[in-house]
Amino acid sequence: MAGVPKQREAIHAYLSEEAHGAFQTFAEENGVSVTGLLEALGLELMAELSMSSSSTDVRQDWVKRARKIDAERRRRGR
Repeated sequence: MAGVPKQREAIHAYLSEEAHGAFQTFAEENGVSVTGLLEALGLELMAELSMSSSSTDVRQDWVKRARKIDAERRRRGR
């Protein structure tokens, strides 16, 4: 199949029940896999990165939300 990488990399993540459920529901209701969704998002991100001079210029609203989540999880872990 064209476009399918020969080697695949794994992503391991601990998500909240809500985030996990959202991925599962969205994928199921659209007839795709979560893997397919993540691959599509990763390729979209790569295209955005290739058009930008710096990765810090891309999707900063996403980065800000991720920073907030990371900080909240670190506080809960103490």
